[in-house]
Amino acid sequence: MMPQPDRAKRNTIVLVLAQAMLGAQMPMIFTVGGLAGQSLAPNPCLSTLPISMIILGSVFAAQPLSAYMARHGRRPGFIAANGAGALGAAIAAYALWIGNFWLFLAGSLFTGVYLSAQGFYRFAATDAVSKDFAPKAISYVLAGGLISAVIGPQLVKVTATAMVIPFLGTYLAIIAINALGPILFAFLDIPPPPAAQPGAKPLGRTRTQMLRDPKIVVAIICAMVSYALMNLVMTATPLAVVGCGYAPARAADIVSAHVLAMYIPSFFTGHLIARFGRAPIVGLGLCILAGAGAAALSGIALENFFLALVLLGLGWNFGFIGATAMLAAAHKPEERGRVQGLNDVIVFSGVFLASLASGGLMSCAGESPQAGWAAVNLAMVPFLTLAGAALIWLMMRPKDTV
Repeated sequence: MMPQPDRAKRNTIVLVLAQAMLGAQMPMIFTVGGLAGQSLAPNPCLSTLPISMIILGSVFAAQPLSAYMARHGRRPGFIAANGAGALGAAIAAYALWIGNFWLFLAGSLFTGVYLSAQGFYRFAATDAVSKDFAPKAISYVLAGGLISAVIGPQLVKVTATAMVIPFLGTYLAIIAINALGPILFAFLDIPPPPAAQPGAKPLGRTRTQMLRDPKIVVAIICAMVSYALMNLVMTATPLAVVGCGYAPARAADIVSAHVLAMYIPSFFTGHLIARFGRAPIVGLGLCILAGAGAAALSGIALENFFLALVLLGLGWNFGFIGATAMLAAAHKPEERGRVQGLNDVIVFSGVFLASLASGGLMSCAGESPQAGWAAVNLAMVPFLTLAGAALIWLMMRPKDTV
């Protein structure tokens, strides 16, 4: 058997590469999904519905996928999700070919299975590692998104207009990306948790009991708000940029800058958490998200879009990684499958609602793209208030160490 440190190191490398290579499909889809939906949708208010269907697919897949990996291990779960991602891209490509919006939504739903699996990369990084190394492992894996932030948008520039039907080449490229998954995960070596004995009661707390734990509840709230608000604004960004008169290539550049800002801090986020604690870093992330909204509301010049989306990515990094580290420290190993699946169901339910609202706010909340963009960013305020209040409440509890 491979020595524990070597196994942890190899698994981290595999997951970093997965985040970098396989994860490139997500910035590709989030760049073109709304624009493709806009070209197919019978109503402009539905233009971001394909993105919402991806999130909904992730919500549906999170709990079954978590349970499957708890029984059979991470490798088969990740490989199966790559198959679903390839199938979703194939269906979406065919839908573009025949001009069918509803079939395009079906393809997006399958893509959500891959997105759910990508969310588990960060949890897989904490498997079979020491508690002290866990925040750093999460950061290293998410730092792999730096490469995907470069590869994804550049592939969009090459493929979006490569064929007569716009964006068809992008979805064909996504099929090829998913085909790399089984090769990469062949090197993953994470043993599944010990199987429960027949008739034995599940180890650890039930989901209901875990939802009574303040640390778990606040971690989930902060993760949901960080991710949902990032998605709310990012989903609307390509529509806002193009609607304000800029070329789609500029939208790809802004998304690329955003994704870089999401992952560059991951090189030191784990160290900051180790030094200052999980809750202060989450609080910093929420404050930066508020700054992103302020930058977006201050104007529609390209510089405003770039600044807002860079701050949005940075705020997501601190808020989401910090909340993930909070959750990882709040449960026992035998509760892993239940709490991680529960977390992602709740988090991605919030993200689904945010992506659904994004198109409606952007396209239907005002008479111009500028008014819609303002509505999207103003919608951040109540949710940042909720997460901030929950975090302050947890930090003031004398018996809880966060």
